[in-house]
Amino acid sequence: MELNAEYTSLVAVGDSFTEGMSDLLPDGSYRGWADVLATRLAARTPGFRYANLAVRGKLIGQIVDEQVDAAAALRPDVVTLVGGLNDTLRPKCDMGMVRGRLEEAVERLAPSCKKLVLMRSPGRNGPVLERFRPRMEDLFSLVDDLAARHGAEVVDLYGAPALADPRMWDVDRLHLTAEGHRRVAEAVWQQLGLPEESDWRTPLPPSAPPRWTARRVEDVRFARRHLFPWIGRRLTGRSSGDGRAGAQFSTELGRAFWVTPADAGNPGPVSGWRRADADA
Repeated sequence: MELNAEYTSLVAVGDSFTEGMSDLLPDGSYRGWADVLATRLAARTPGFRYANLAVRGKLIGQIVDEQVDAAAALRPDVVTLVGGLNDTLRPKCDMGMVRGRLEEAVERLAPSCKKLVLMRSPGRNGPVLERFRPRMEDLFSLVDDLAARHGAEVVDLYGAPALADPRMWDVDRLHLTAEGHRRVAEAVWQQLGLPEESDWRTPLPPSAPPRWTARRVEDVRFARRHLFPWIGRRLTGRSSGDGRAGAQFSTELGRAFWVTPADAGNPGPVSGWRRADADA
């Protein structure tokens, strides 16, 4: 790892975890760890460029088919790739296919960038994780192997107990809160060899557990707003990402594009950055 390295560009590839759900901004857009990381990198590197191609609900095959070539074409300094977890959470999952497509993604992305960053995704404690844990750990074992073979970095979020704290997760129980995303950004920042600004592994302060009645009310609310719609999409073959493209992907042009801060001295949220290509 090169310490205190300079990075002039970043492309983020993946699903809802990288798109930024559920780190919601006042304007209704999502920020997430990748945007937080981009803003921090831009603050130390004039002319920094960024593209987030991630789309919620995408399976690993869709990520490879729709995002990987677009990311590789930009020839960035850094690519982050997080995918395959949506596959492992499906009732039926072909892990052989998942392994093959993830390996394909790494083989195509690694030569296109100076540094490829992979992740062992965080997991919230509970019955859902326990049911799918063997698949997840199979996926993470492959991530470790691919990183070793291709010289990629691995950010181990799965091995951080602080990120399993229910308070790090939004009401949908599938996506991190703003604090969770901030910690992931710090974890990637440190993995890139940049100076530590906080200890992202530090547990949250102890708090009194919610009462039984409050938990049951929250369970009912969760089932109505999130669980039942999720099951409905699975049964009908739909996805929350249907018809969506990455924030910096032009469906008209069929390619990704860069954004860069309008004010290099004060980058601000990525949602306020300007396009940096000739077609802006």
